[in-house]
Amino acid sequence: MEQGRYDLVIVGGNAGGLSVAISSGRSGIESVRIIEPSHMVAFPELVPENELDIGYGEHVVSIDVAGDGTGNGTGEHDGDLLVTTNHHIYRTTGAMIAQRERDPNWVAPIPMPVSDRVHVDTLPEHVDDTDIMIIGPSDNAVELVANAAHRGGRVVMAAGGMDPGRLSPAGENMLRRLERERRATVLYRSVPNQIGEIDGFPIAYFSDRRTPDLEFDHVVFATTRYRPESVRSGVTDAALATGRVIFLGLPDEDPTVPTAGGWEIGNVVAEACFPDLDVAPARSKLEQRARHSGAIDELRHEHYNATITHFEPTHSDLWVLRVRPHHGDTSHLPGQYASLGLGFWEKRVDDAVDDNLDERWTKLIRRSYSISHPIFDENGYLSRQVHSDELEFYIVLVEPTEDNIPELTPRLALKRPGDAIYLGPKVAGRYTLNSVTDPQAAVVFLSTGTGEAPHNAMITELFHKGHMGPIISAVTVRNWADLGYLDKHRELERRFPNYHYLPVPTREPDVAKRYLQDLVVDGDLDQAAGGELDPSSTHVFLCGNPAMIGLPEAVDGVERFPETTGVVELLVAREFKLDRRNDPGNIHYEEYW
Repeated sequence: MEQGRYDLVIVGGNAGGLSVAISSGRSGIESVRIIEPSHMVAFPELVPENELDIGYGEHVVSIDVAGDGTGNGTGEHDGDLLVTTNHHIYRTTGAMIAQRERDPNWVAPIPMPVSDRVHVDTLPEHVDDTDIMIIGPSDNAVELVANAAHRGGRVVMAAGGMDPGRLSPAGENMLRRLERERRATVLYRSVPNQIGEIDGFPIAYFSDRRTPDLEFDHVVFATTRYRPESVRSGVTDAALATGRVIFLGLPDEDPTVPTAGGWEIGNVVAEACFPDLDVAPARSKLEQRARHSGAIDELRHEHYNATITHFEPTHSDLWVLRVRPHHGDTSHLPGQYASLGLGFWEKRVDDAVDDNLDERWTKLIRRSYSISHPIFDENGYLSRQVHSDELEFYIVLVEPTEDNIPELTPRLALKRPGDAIYLGPKVAGRYTLNSVTDPQAAVVFLSTGTGEAPHNAMITELFHKGHMGPIISAVTVRNWADLGYLDKHRELERRFPNYHYLPVPTREPDVAKRYLQDLVVDGDLDQAAGGELDPSSTHVFLCGNPAMIGLPEAVDGVERFPETTGVVELLVAREFKLDRRNDPGNIHYEEYW
């Protein structure tokens, strides 16, 4: 049954197909039809927003040329392409084949278990209220992330090395939307090097210390997709010869047919099929933004999803700030962290110049920060942020050096209440109080600088629970002025006799220079606890400088401590034990940079 005439027929409602349909409509191509063999396109919300015309449940049988294929015949539309599906025959000027299928020779790039919780290119049947990791840097991965988020999953996308500019426009737009609405967490620089299994659940192991090992209900690998042979074989030589059948993909897949990647195929289709149409050439993201005023406002609208509600400088280089998200809640466990972000387009407080700024000007800088706690509310009662719609952070300005140009904090320094910011969805950290189950246990918190942020939340939580054992918090800073919560902790000491706060400034002229290791060796912690700390009834939490923590590393299969003695080595000598996955202990740690 013939279905009239279209300017363009697109085979496949994936990210690439949707991108071409949307851009074509905006470029003046009046009638565009998408043929989708399933019951749903990749990003359903884009259909009503862009008034897309879609034929669901259709698959291509053949693509040929009407008449003699020269355009010189007697028929009005001799030379049109004829796209035959299982339902209709479409006449069209051009056809774009976006349909892609899994590479049958694909092999997982990292070790993974054989499990019904580890999938390839498919989501589990039940997604709602489950933790899912999607691994991959492509449009296919974004499609799976969007599907899982739409169905109520808590999604993390591990896309190490992905360049968002290489995604299709629809894929890039959807990824930004999911981040802005806090429906997905994207790890742009991290990808697991192994998928393991604990108690039947997959766990992703990362080689970089900044990304903790994460446990999920399901892990899904998003493979590189290839052009299905069934579609390629259905295109006649005459149709290919017109140059108006364009395939989504890369030329090295099949150099004998017109091909373009998802980020450029809209322009390729327009040039091949509609040479008289005045379509602007593809520009870099920076060029696109720079073309009109209001570029920064547009970028902020695209990326930011929260508002700074409180910005209190302890001094010019140290701040306590609170952030309220526009979407989602702020639920978390004390000790966990969230990511904050600002664009490279924001001004810096210093004169340093970011590397490759022109290339990165439209991109977002993200950094993870432990969630702090206000300790007391406005009425002087012990605060409980679990009931708040805000998150508090404790952040220090990082100054540039010859070896390091910091990107986020020099921009954050210029922000004030009411300014917009990016707040990432929660990625559950393991640095929590879950192991502290005895209300009589001694709990010791040791931190460097702003590493005491998670301890503020954890200490407050212990008091809310009515913890009766000794609670000790020691923090080392350069100067007294670097203690942003000093008065709050002194008030805690006045209210709770089992609490002791031990600030240790290292650069005050009238204070002997000591470090946290000295508090362990000299017995200060034991004295604060009222007796020698007992490994059988004590938990120690370490957050901050890796040199202070001093984790052992495997050398030739043997674990060795660093040359400079850290707190872990001192505690292990006293029969304390590192807390590790599958091997619980009473030394818990969070390296802070």
